[in-house]
Amino acid sequence: MDLVLVLIVIAIVVVAVTGPLRRTGGHDEEAVSAERAALEAAREAKYREIRDAELDYRTGKLSDADWRAMDRTLRAEAVELLKRLDQLGPLP
Repeated sequence: MDLVLVLIVIAIVVVAVTGPLRRTGGHDEEAVSAERAALEAAREAKYREIRDAELDYRTGKLSDADWRAMDRTLRAEAVELLKRLDQLGPLP
């Protein structure tokens, strides 16, 4: 009888300790999905900034040097966003 009680206690401890390891990846998938949505929104906003800067340059609101510096910075930021999106992998 004592052996059965000890085995039951051990089984309960094993289930309790390994519980977090057995959880499904649902929470992780939600986090990745939220991160992907945020990155895609940031990407679209960055594209809008690039288009706005080009329009400002064409209308004479920005000098050539200012536009080139701004364009270089905005495009580097856009590339970084694209790299981060690529790191998330393909859509499920």
